[in-house]
Amino acid sequence: MMIIGIAATPRVAAKSMNLYRGDAKIQNNSQFMAGNVAKSLSPTIVLSTITTTTSNNMEKDDNTSILKAIEEDLEKSEAVKDAIPETVGMLCIKSANQTLMDAKQRPDPKPLWYSLWYEGEVCCLFADSNLGKSIYAVQIGNSIAKNRRVLYFDFELSDKQFQLRYTDEQGQLYHFPDTFYRVEINKEDLDINHFEESIIRNIESAALQSGAEVLIIDNLGWICSNSEKSDIAGRFMMELTGLKKKHNFSVLVIAHPPKRDMTRPITQNDLAGSKKLFNFFDSCFAIGLSAKDNTLRYIKQMKVRHGEFEYHSENVIICQIEKIGAFLQLTHIGFGSEREHLKERSEKDRAALMQQAIEMRASGTPVKEITIALDVPEKTLYRWLKEAKG
Repeated sequence: MMIIGIAATPRVAAKSMNLYRGDAKIQNNSQFMAGNVAKSLSPTIVLSTITTTTSNNMEKDDNTSILKAIEEDLEKSEAVKDAIPETVGMLCIKSANQTLMDAKQRPDPKPLWYSLWYEGEVCCLFADSNLGKSIYAVQIGNSIAKNRRVLYFDFELSDKQFQLRYTDEQGQLYHFPDTFYRVEINKEDLDINHFEESIIRNIESAALQSGAEVLIIDNLGWICSNSEKSDIAGRFMMELTGLKKKHNFSVLVIAHPPKRDMTRPITQNDLAGSKKLFNFFDSCFAIGLSAKDNTLRYIKQMKVRHGEFEYHSENVIICQIEKIGAFLQLTHIGFGSEREHLKERSEKDRAALMQQAIEMRASGTPVKEITIALDVPEKTLYRWLKEAKG
């Protein structure tokens, strides 16, 4: 007769075969028992097929002891579960399965702007000066405000400068959605001495009092005057991330990086504050200037957590700045490869790049980081280092 048995931990392996012998009541409950054994006895349980002859003289004491052992293990499992606290200081603890079940009850985040920015994310848009990052930020906010309330924190332009941007040649003003709000600094109440500490609280209060869940902050460099220093900017970003988690805000932060070498692709190292600051963002994208046509811009996706990584270096969004009616915007005109819009390296550029690579290596920078930062093949870097040694 073929009997399905359970090979479990040594503690019950010998007795597990007897679980299915003799007593009809226990046989009928075999599936239930197997499930409980699997849950409570061992991290490694293997089902096996055992050929044996049933015995009519099975001792009921053995069955009783096995049942008792299983019940004890289940009680221990529950006791361990009950002993784990739900919170420890600022930390929350729950099982992975409970995490999945809780998260499943909430709706999946929806895209706010293509696959570049999703609900509930702290996203970064960075670009060099005069490439249209503020224009694009207003364009994004204007689109989202058709369905949601948006606060655009404008720490760059005066109200007059903003008005001129959105006025046509006949003097007609662009009509924004009534749910798009522009926020600027009240100079009379400006707290210079504690600006960086108080601005985050003011941002939170403004969002809560206006009922807005989508915030656009233009820009990080103005709010955090030392944003190029990763420790200072990092503290500000920790505060901003805390607001996101506390109130489920969706936040777009505009950043201004140092001037970059246009012979190289845009990388996370072009963001002021580099990797440490980059790690605080859920998603990130950048605007680059085409070296082949200075009327063109391209948008490159740098980091993504939801959706697909669509707008990578081989599929950047090509666009140009134009005013349609009274609305100044970046019009998408197609897609292309980033390398098509990079400046070709001259001999002078190559010499400068080689010298930079040698200096970085001499200061202890790992080879991998140099190749990424300078967009230089590892083989080329080793050749340069060899030539430098003579």
